[in-house]
Amino acid sequence: MAIERKVAVLVGSLRKESYNRKMAHSLAKLAPGTLKPGIVEIAALTLYNEDEDVHPPAVWVEFRERIRAADAVLFVTPEYNRSVPGVLKNAIDVGSRPYGKSAWAGKPGAVVSVSPGAIGGFGANHHLRQSLVFLDVPVMQQPEAYIGNAASLFDKEGNLTNDATRDFLTKFMGSFATWIETNAKA
Repeated sequence: MAIERKVAVLVGSLRKESYNRKMAHSLAKLAPGTLKPGIVEIAALTLYNEDEDVHPPAVWVEFRERIRAADAVLFVTPEYNRSVPGVLKNAIDVGSRPYGKSAWAGKPGAVVSVSPGAIGGFGANHHLRQSLVFLDVPVMQQPEAYIGNAASLFDKEGNLTNDATRDFLTKFMGSFATWIETNAKA
């Protein structure tokens, strides 16, 4: 019997009609039954300031607890200036502190970058992976997911309409489930 795994999904865009949020919902629908993806919201996280960690804000404590409770993490991010959006970097920083008590440590991860452009957020995808190496998040290497031309992939209700993209993402989520089982903490 397969173990059910909770996956914390972080969306690097705050925009209401974000392609990345639509993609996160699509990925959740395409996930194998053993995965239970849930979006962990990051918009309310105040900017990380080590001085505040003496008495951390409740929103930081709740965020860290949600990440710790997950078996794995999935990042769905746009690319801003060849990197990740500041709001996502802040969430990573909040979750990684206080030093030595990172909520990310050892959690299998995957990255999907989504962009209206043709190269699908390649820069953000790779830049995020650099931070995740330091945070001890074993990130799935293959398949890589750079989803370009995002404006043409969804209908008005936010449903994924491109069959080739759906097929690829179904395989991606299957591979991620295998990656989690291979790398999950006992």
